Amino acid sequence: MSHPLLAPVLRVPAEVPEEVRNGFDPSNPDDWFEWFVGVPLRVLLIIGIGAIALALVRRVIRRITEHIAEGTPALRSKRLRGVADSGVGSVLLRANPLASARRAQRARTVGSVLRSVANILIGATIVLLVLTELGVNIAPFLASAGIAGVALGFGAQSLVKDFLSGTFMLLEDQYGVGDTVDFGEVTGTVEEVALRVTKVRDGNGTLWFVRNGEILRMGNKTQEWGRAVVDVRVAYWADVDAVRATLLAAAEDVGADPVLGTYFLEPPEVTGIESMTAEALQLKVQVKTQAATQWEVARALRARVRQGLSDARIPLAGAQQVVVLDHSPSVPDDRPDDRTEDGPSAASPDEQAARDRRGAAAAAAVQDRTGGPAGPSA
Repeated sequence: MSHPLLAPVLRVPAEVPEEVRNGFDPSNPDDWFEWFVGVPLRVLLIIGIGAIALALVRRVIRRITEHIAEGTPALRSKRLRGVADSGVGSVLLRANPLASARRAQRARTVGSVLRSVANILIGATIVLLVLTELGVNIAPFLASAGIAGVALGFGAQSLVKDFLSGTFMLLEDQYGVGDTVDFGEVTGTVEEVALRVTKVRDGNGTLWFVRNGEILRMGNKTQEWGRAVVDVRVAYWADVDAVRATLLAAAEDVGADPVLGTYFLEPPEVTGIESMTAEALQLKVQVKTQAATQWEVARALRARVRQGLSDARIPLAGAQQVVVLDHSPSVPDDRPDDRTEDGPSAASPDEQAARDRRGAAAAAAVQDRTGGPAGPSA
């Protein structure tokens, strides 16, 4: 039982707010400080530490990928720093411009993917920790996430397949932006490479979106080196040795060009007879070139081969048979002197001579066009 003198002090007025009854007085700064150092401070610390960790991870990923893209070591020791900064080291690190460009594109793409993964993982962790501090039971969220992950795995198998295929394509450097590729049904130049789809522009200007998971085979026409090939079909009676000498001289003339000659990686080669028919002989001239330059070299080769064959008066393959149509009036069947007892008689000497003259004129015309003897007339 309390003392009568203390009763007015211990008596709590009825108009006192509920917060005061629960031990928190809004008008007391100490109560506000105690409240702030509790849940709010822990939430702010979680968000701040998570943001700092995310920024550090993104910076490390960006730094490593940029060093890989530039071809310089990410961590240089004092002993190796002078070699990397020297002229020889710089040349060795950038010896192949095409390979450097492909490495840069692949490194930056992988870096973008890693940064996205870091954002998802660290962001999800921050959200779960904040919910825990606020008194929310996160067990149902984790269970739902597990079930959703299983359902997503079964329902989005093609999507996962596309992402995995795209990841391995980037890591293995199968193709990159600017490459000319052949996917079977689609052939063109790669404009963009992503984890899910690859954008390819064909020769007609159509932009194709190819899912990475559907690419079963792929031919890269502009990786490392190429080969310019020109097939030449000459007349059957042409001198093979003269033709080979002419083709080789034409290829050497192209190699002497100050621009096109820099694309040659090996001396030109003229093969023997690739195929032989009654109408033509086929030979081949080929040159090993730098990547993506074989088409320009092949066009120059065709023009120079044509000029060389024309100067050497070597005929290209063409039609070798002449068909002569006889438009002379037919002999009436009711003339008794033009028939024999075995059937119609042969043509008169004048008619046969006219036919021979027309056939000889046609054969001479063909010989003038092709440069060789004409074939049998019909």
